Amino acid sequence: MFVGHNPYLVALSVVIAILGGYTGFGLAARLRGAAHASRRVLLAGAACFLAVGIWTMHFVGMLAAPLPPDASYLVLPTVVSFLICALVVGISLFFVSIGEPSSARLISSAVLLGVGVVSMHYVGIHGLQGDFRLEHEHAMIVFSAAIAIGTAYGGLRIFLAQHGGARLALSAVAFGLAVSGMHYTAMYGMRFVPAEGLGGHAMTGGGLVASSQVLALIVALLCFLIIAGFLLFLVPEPRPRAHMVQGVANGLLPDEEMTIAPRDGDAADAALTAFRAPPVNKTLPLGGAGQPRPVPASRLPVEGVDGTHFIDAAAIRSIKADAHYTLIHDGGRERMCTWSISEAEAQLDPGNFMRVHRSHIVAIPHVTLIRREGDGAVVELDGPAPHLVPVSRARIAELKARLGLLRRQA
Repeated sequence: MFVGHNPYLVALSVVIAILGGYTGFGLAARLRGAAHASRRVLLAGAACFLAVGIWTMHFVGMLAAPLPPDASYLVLPTVVSFLICALVVGISLFFVSIGEPSSARLISSAVLLGVGVVSMHYVGIHGLQGDFRLEHEHAMIVFSAAIAIGTAYGGLRIFLAQHGGARLALSAVAFGLAVSGMHYTAMYGMRFVPAEGLGGHAMTGGGLVASSQVLALIVALLCFLIIAGFLLFLVPEPRPRAHMVQGVANGLLPDEEMTIAPRDGDAADAALTAFRAPPVNKTLPLGGAGQPRPVPASRLPVEGVDGTHFIDAAAIRSIKADAHYTLIHDGGRERMCTWSISEAEAQLDPGNFMRVHRSHIVAIPHVTLIRREGDGAVVELDGPAPHLVPVSRARIAELKARLGLLRRQA
């Protein structure tokens, strides 16, 4: 059966799964830095693109298969297969996008996603009707489920490690391999058996029926939707320039409303039009050799769907590096900041903040617990949603001194 597949449609199905995974994971990556209302929209959009990618890949693969000439599709099982897919994908993304996902939660999400993809496949397969019946090799069912769960876990692990660039592309490729690998493994273990000689037990049933031509039209429209979403996702969003935001936060630029005339082709300047800066302390005490010494930033810029907001430095619990940007935790959630981890360390008050790891900064006044873990340590920070931050071995002694533990021990 597998040998008779159309190789061009097989290749198209894999590409569609990867493009749907890239767009869906890309939208999910923005969940942590979004406001509560927009989080729901992003979660729904991510789940929709991933589910459409899975479902479309499945039925492109079905169109590539050498089906019996009288085969048609029952509409109800076909629709139910998509709903199953959308539900499990949404739940999986929700589990891995809130807070700091534990290993148990990551494994559970991967199992749920893999089982959901397998369920979608077999529900959709049994939507076929015609003068035949289907037989499945049980070993191939188990093997296809293992492929789906294993590659789904790898994709989610890569996705959580980094939310952009090559890591996002790798997670999309792993997702595409998970879906397509599961589908074609299951198809390899499936056989069409003519109804003659089987007591007339054919794959027939009542209900609305769609032909292969109708399904091909629907799949073509969904392929266009996935490609359009992928191309739109590649369009960069205009962001305020980092040096302008830092200057406002440090009082180097006026705090009145700024109106910057956009230049042709410069979307970043246009995004700064009518930007309102927060009140800041403009005093710059002199440092060594009469040079001005930067005043610690009282606020840090964070990105939202409606523009750039500012968060008080006193409300910050921790800062985590995320590629060229950072994720700021305010005790309740993480929000994206345009500054790098080094820029944030230079701008914050060193009396209240300490870089405890190459990728983490913590607010000393908010540390509620410290304990050894492996070669390093972890600290817990207070807030409505307390969270743990790793401490490198080289920074443990300094952190304990800052917390007053070494003096007490002495």
